Amino acid sequence: MSASRPEDRPEDEDIVDEHDMLDADEAGEEIIPEDEDNPMDSDPEDATAGDDVEIQVQNDSIGHFDLHKDSIFSISAHPLNPSIVATGSGDDSVYVFSSAISSPVLPTSYESSPKGARESLQPIAHLTGHKDSVNALAFSLPDGEYLVTTGMDGKLRAHVCPAPESLAQGSYPLLAEMQEVDEITWLVACPHPSYPNTFAIGAIDGSVWVYTVDKTSSTPIQVIQAYYLHTAPTTAGAWSQSGSLLASVAEDSSLFVYDVFGDAAAANVSSTGQALISISADDQRFAVEGGLYSVAFAPSGTFLATGGAEGIIRIVGLPLITSPQAASTTAAPPQTKPRKGTGPKSKASGKQNISTSGGGGQAGQILASLQAQSDGVETLAFAPAPLTLLAAGSVDSSIALFDTSANFAVRRLIRDAHDGEALVQVAFADQKDKAAVLTSCGMDGVVRRWDTRGASNASSSSSSSGLGLIAEWKGHRGGGEGGGVLGFVVGDGRIVTAGDDSVSLVFDVDRV
Repeated sequence: MSASRPEDRPEDEDIVDEHDMLDADEAGEEIIPEDEDNPMDSDPEDATAGDDVEIQVQNDSIGHFDLHKDSIFSISAHPLNPSIVATGSGDDSVYVFSSAISSPVLPTSYESSPKGARESLQPIAHLTGHKDSVNALAFSLPDGEYLVTTGMDGKLRAHVCPAPESLAQGSYPLLAEMQEVDEITWLVACPHPSYPNTFAIGAIDGSVWVYTVDKTSSTPIQVIQAYYLHTAPTTAGAWSQSGSLLASVAEDSSLFVYDVFGDAAAANVSSTGQALISISADDQRFAVEGGLYSVAFAPSGTFLATGGAEGIIRIVGLPLITSPQAASTTAAPPQTKPRKGTGPKSKASGKQNISTSGGGGQAGQILASLQAQSDGVETLAFAPAPLTLLAAGSVDSSIALFDTSANFAVRRLIRDAHDGEALVQVAFADQKDKAAVLTSCGMDGVVRRWDTRGASNASSSSSSSGLGLIAEWKGHRGGGEGGGVLGFVVGDGRIVTAGDDSVSLVFDVDRV
């Protein structure tokens, strides 16, 4: 891309500020050759007006993908081969490409679009069919058998992925598509071991849907459950670590937790109505003016966190589910898929009107209200057990670290984690030896890694280097130039980004 920088001129060029005039002894003779092609009143500095100006940005990436023609809003990595990455864009399309680079090239410059500095990574597949921006996509769990994409057009499209050994060469044909809502706002893949290839979506009308995908069925995309409880657009959703529970939040400051597969009912935990837990702004202890925008389950499964406007975080207790189906994370999937109508209502044995107290006395209770940040909490992440940290990323450019084992005390507040720009995503590493490592990205166009256990001696240009900064990677424009990082995936020692500047960059984690 290119940019033009015409100089601004005063509205009245005959007016001269007396402070801008030179003293006689400061004046010197200068002869300027006459140029008959330029008007006498033209500004010499305007000679470049309209010309392309190259924007030089530090680039730490080892590769890039730049075939999208608009912002990249969504990104997902294949669960069995994280180097296989899918990206969805404002250009209404999806690309699948491999971030595995045999001969990394580290360019010395970057021109807002890295064309010319090196060749782009080549696509494995280009998927079209959406009529509006592709704002969410995900590979199915546990084996990445399907790639599901959703968009602002309200469509859900399921593609069949090649066999694991052919992911980098095979095609990704469309299996089926369906549309139940006008616009989809989020999509998350379910990790439940007994219900593979299952997804949940949220919609702009406040509804939440759960689907399963099965290419052997006459109805390849089946609705398992549909919930109509939010009264405003739902903004985020998350599955518990076991996949037994689904939570959703919305702009109306409401939280609902669903017993989608009936695991809670099987463990003698009863629900009221459609949801296992229901909390709305009618409860003034929970109300957040401006709404809720993020939600995450603690690894223990005993509570969850919601993040909203003005930096407010609420901690809500969950029932203890001890059914064998929910406790196992390694059990083989059943031969049959869930069918429409199965779930809490069919397994609750008529206990619909009993309070959610079974399995945990704190279920549905507001355990804590936190506010360490001044603006909306857009992203939440829990550290893997046995660590007890909750990370919150805010629009005010800060990261707050809370200790869940010490009454949610603030262990660290990194006030300017992304140079004054909004945080977009935080995520803890999933490797056991790096469980305390937090990765973050923001609208400044930078990806950073933090040691949440303490400060680091790593040198960095960031003012946050004394607050645990391990490393940072640059390459996107950022800084209000439309080049922030809208998301990332991590795998095989690399970080792959979704750029607001329509580019995905590949960073080598070991190259710091």
